[in-house]
Amino acid sequence: MPREPLGVPLHPIGSNSLINVLPRGNDMLLYAILIFAVAAIGGLVLASSVLRGKLAPWAISVLHALLGASGLVLLILVVLQGAAPARLTAALALLVLAALGGFFLASFHLRKQVAPKAVVFVHAGVAVVGFLTLLSLLLA
Repeated sequence: MPREPLGVPLHPIGSNSLINVLPRGNDMLLYAILIFAVAAIGGLVLASSVLRGKLAPWAISVLHALLGASGLVLLILVVLQGAAPARLTAALALLVLAALGGFFLASFHLRKQVAPKAVVFVHAGVAVVGFLTLLSLLLA
């Protein structure tokens, strides 16, 4: 694999890739960020359904939950590796809080009720702040 002048191996995607900015061993952090980004897109679709007063599609709800859970597992693994920055721990705490809000929203879905819009906004807001906190680790 080719190397940059500093001896850091290049990722196959290319030298301008975000993955080359991360210190070695932080691939899980990048994957968690990517997973949360895809989950956020599903969250926008779900929120748009609720804001129109309709039940969200089940398939997207389940995918959103599975992606969120996968991202949380990756973050927990990164934290358990030790020496996690305070921002990473804060992001994890915020995203766990958002997940708890997601369980509450899912309870409405299971009862075939449209979730309260205020709860959707709080869930989304906490998740976005957690995601941006996590993203700030990549961009710092």
